[in-house]
Amino acid sequence: MKAVSKFVPAVSAALVILFLTAFAQSDLFFRIKKQLTIYSDVFKAVATSYVDEVEPETLTRLGLQGMLGGLDPYTVFIDEGELQQLEILSSGVYGGIGIEAGFRGDQVVIIAPLEGYPAERAGLQPGDVIEAVNGSSVTGFTPDEVQNLTIGDPGTTIEMTVRRPSIDQQITVTMERERIEVRNITYAGLTGDRNQIGYIKISRFGQRTAEELRGSLIELEEENELNGLILDLRNNPGGLLNEAVEVVDKFIEPGVSVVETRGRYDSRSAVYTSQEPALFENLPLVVLINNGSASASEVVAGALQDLDRAVILGENSFGKGLVQEVRPLSYNTSIKITVSEYYTPSGRGIQAVDYRDPGTDGSAIPDSLRRAFRTKNGRTVYDGMGIEPDVTLEREGNELLETALESENHFFFFVNEYLTSENRGERPEYPEDFYNQFSNYLQQRGFTFDTSADRYLESLTSNITQFSNQDDAREYIEELRALLRDQKISMIYDSRELIESELRAEWISQTLSGEDRLSEMLKYDYLITNAIEILSSPADYRSTLIP
Repeated sequence: MKAVSKFVPAVSAALVILFLTAFAQSDLFFRIKKQLTIYSDVFKAVATSYVDEVEPETLTRLGLQGMLGGLDPYTVFIDEGELQQLEILSSGVYGGIGIEAGFRGDQVVIIAPLEGYPAERAGLQPGDVIEAVNGSSVTGFTPDEVQNLTIGDPGTTIEMTVRRPSIDQQITVTMERERIEVRNITYAGLTGDRNQIGYIKISRFGQRTAEELRGSLIELEEENELNGLILDLRNNPGGLLNEAVEVVDKFIEPGVSVVETRGRYDSRSAVYTSQEPALFENLPLVVLINNGSASASEVVAGALQDLDRAVILGENSFGKGLVQEVRPLSYNTSIKITVSEYYTPSGRGIQAVDYRDPGTDGSAIPDSLRRAFRTKNGRTVYDGMGIEPDVTLEREGNELLETALESENHFFFFVNEYLTSENRGERPEYPEDFYNQFSNYLQQRGFTFDTSADRYLESLTSNITQFSNQDDAREYIEELRALLRDQKISMIYDSRELIESELRAEWISQTLSGEDRLSEMLKYDYLITNAIEILSSPADYRSTLIP
């Protein structure tokens, strides 16, 4: 009888929970139905009665933008035209001509034609300004929009019109699209002939990334006695979560938590653990990250940091700790929707911007709200700001100057102008006086950049009428302006190391392609140089990971 009396309350409690859950669900569905009815009525009224004719497709697009725009920037509607790009991201295979496009000023230019593909064979060059595709102007298009126009079935043709600045002439070429595979690992090799330190660049986490990494590492170890490995995740925007987990799996023992996802419902929450025996458990490891390392890249870096398995080197990562899934919708459309958040093995969140308040643009998580967590060895790490490196390095040079030179594309245009101004041959030598030539180039173009001192002087100038002796005030302001010009020139000379590094990188980018380009870049990359130093000193490596 006592057993029955204990059983009855338990059943009653379970029934109450089920009833409340069912009631909450039915209430939610009622509210959804109510709002859809209101939306449908408004849609019909505007589409049929508004003073000007409005296309239903336009109303739908605007409505979806308003609805999703108030959430986070990763929850988006995907129409029929954008599905193709999504398939490329997941499969890594598409039909195209093999170009990398980007902004230079407000123009879309060819950054690099991929070696061995139609664009290179057609003679297209870095710096060519893309003006039309298949006879239609691309003025006002973004680089992604232009690249989407080049995608199609292998064997189909495409006509592209470019303007070559060096000869100020339009060139139109017709090419046949080919099957192009987007590589997950763009380079694997040694950083030098003597140090026996491997380097692997992972550009994206597409299908088979972990398997490609495994093959590359085995090949490197068979040919060399590796003393360490540099895993480069800089500017890697992420990709497939399972591939990120399997990459970490190669360096840790089985049964260890790699990442946890937490969602609104239990079905969206999961703990991902390592499964296979570690192939490279004792190989010293340095991971390179920057503010272009996001999502799956941060999962890898965060796990290896929390487990004290690698030294993280570089700058703060992007801070994208939100997980999306793609759901198919009607009429060959889809929605990519945020369903959960990433948490590293220590329990810290990766997300750097809080979008929890609907209708706002999101806000950075303040330092006062960031929480401390502990790595496996007891080191302190913090949430709410992506992945912070264990070692932060900054090159000597002025940040304002560097930003101005890069934003105005002076490195690109100077190198491109030099290479195309004369017949330099297929493999021109890097000029010894290139820095001096670049300095002259900047002076000839009257290069300057804005500082807080400039803005202060402008404020003084605009308020000069408040001075009793305006002539003296103008004279002093001009003296200050001249002094500021001299200071800016000094900044250029003080930043010589940084400028020469950027010039060399741009030279390599425009004169080499494929693995040759990446191999040469390794010699002049200051982060890689520092990573080699860390891996070459077991004491420094251990002291970074053990507090």
